[in-house]
Amino acid sequence: MAVTLNRRAYEHAKELIGEGRFVLDERDAWSEHRPSAEEENAYIRLHGFSEYGRWYLGINDEKPEETKGHYEFPFGDFTNVHRCGVLAAESRAGQYQHHDIENATAHLHGMLEGRKAAPTSKRSRTASPGRAARGAR
Repeated sequence: MAVTLNRRAYEHAKELIGEGRFVLDERDAWSEHRPSAEEENAYIRLHGFSEYGRWYLGINDEKPEETKGHYEFPFGDFTNVHRCGVLAAESRAGQYQHHDIENATAHLHGMLEGRKAAPTSKRSRTASPGRAARGAR
């Protein structure tokens, strides 16, 4: 499997963090915060695969472009970058020796940690805005 860094998604994640669109959640929260298959499908219907791909740090060139399988290593909920998503991607990239993705996620992780130390007024909320409206999973 040839999985490489999706530079477009990496730049998107950096921009979102710079804009304060991130959630400083706990490491193990990704299973609760990551978009469900239904949310992914709805996002694709509304925005297309090109926009969907901006939320995934890896591209699997062995899978067709217009499929979910083409994109790997999600980092957010289609609104915000999630610290737990970045940490999950960083760990998995290291495990599978995708060094370019591992390095990119380590940089994003560092950016989030830097923002964590910033004054409260500059930080994002600790929960995703739409999460409460959708209910807990």
